[in-house]
Amino acid sequence: MKFFELLNKACANEGLEFDEDKYNKLMQYKDLVIEWNEKINLTAITEEEEFIKKHFIDSIKVFRSSELKNSKKIIDIGTGAGFPGIPIKIINPDIEVVLLDSLNKRVNFLNEVINKLQLKGVTAIHGRAEDFAREKKYREAFDTAVSRAVANMAVLSELCIPYVKVNGHFIALKGPAVDEEIKEGLKAVTTLGGVVEKVIEVEVENTDLNHNLVVVKKVKETPKVYPRKAGTASKKPIK
Repeated sequence: MKFFELLNKACANEGLEFDEDKYNKLMQYKDLVIEWNEKINLTAITEEEEFIKKHFIDSIKVFRSSELKNSKKIIDIGTGAGFPGIPIKIINPDIEVVLLDSLNKRVNFLNEVINKLQLKGVTAIHGRAEDFAREKKYREAFDTAVSRAVANMAVLSELCIPYVKVNGHFIALKGPAVDEEIKEGLKAVTTLGGVVEKVIEVEVENTDLNHNLVVVKKVKETPKVYPRKAGTASKKPIK
């Protein structure tokens, strides 16, 4: 129970309940990431305490957004090793979560986590964000889309906003320097049917890390031409 108090504090600061079962699931998940990391590249962070702070607590901090707290169905775009989607699911089992990643090996890993942790109401899918956003089952079907991917706001908006229902939200997890990125991404956000509603500053307990949640509200339907073909958003972002 070495890190229980740290995680409990992080949850308490966001008004979330934490218990031994959630703690055990997170530790089991961490062990699986480290184990699979020897076969496929999942994370550069393998030291235990750093892993908990930079992956788990950073993911938990998305709950500072009331929009996420009130969501029933979310999609995590470019989820990688499952951040922030799987910690979100563990902390609030009532949220239905879809994890999307373009690399099949990572999706195999995510399915292993889902099975080993016996998580219900979470699905891992393999494919490009641009392709699934055109499917009726996924397009404008989610209360919230989240992404901790490294793409800038202009590119991320095209990949994420098409999944969000009108009046739903897209939340991007960003580092400290977001102002310029938001400015450069405003045209894309607007074109895709969104408005930047707010930027929420978050801190990671027991560190000097300060991150931001960029919260975009979807105010109208995304034009049918978006997202464009795979790879186009990064090569020719909407400016």
